[in-house]
Amino acid sequence: MTEIQMRKLIRRVSIYPPYLGAGIKLKQINEDFTRFEVHMKLRWYNKNIYGTHFGGSLYAMSDPFFVFIILNFFGKEYIVWDKSAKIEFVKPGRGTVKVIFEIKKDALKELKKDIDQKGKNTYFFKTEITNAENEVVARIEKEIYIKKKTSANPVSK
Repeated sequence: MTEIQMRKLIRRVSIYPPYLGAGIKLKQINEDFTRFEVHMKLRWYNKNIYGTHFGGSLYAMSDPFFVFIILNFFGKEYIVWDKSAKIEFVKPGRGTVKVIFEIKKDALKELKKDIDQKGKNTYFFKTEITNAENEVVARIEKEIYIKKKTSANPVSK
């Protein structure tokens, strides 16, 4: 994915219907696309019957930023998919919540080296959704599948 394509994709994230409907906003991206910061304010349309953030909206905040980071770093010669996800709700989310997705360049280089040797693998990444007081609202774990494309089968699993 080129830098221009990535920037277009990122601009569209906040107007993606599930994000727009939940009030999820992409707030910050660093220059090399290895760190994304996502926020969600508590609104009448995204809270549950208890007046706190709807769990589905909290989970939606976690998708698809680790994939974006890896795909941008690895390039179009690789397949990068979310394979599974887990969320642990720690405390009710009130007010504005945020989550940061980051994979350091050194770690990305190691992942790429591993994939170039093995051809494919899955990896786990963790992050936390926090409130304005920096208390943990939810813990997220994502399993990401990465495969180097082959000329014989460029979109295979």
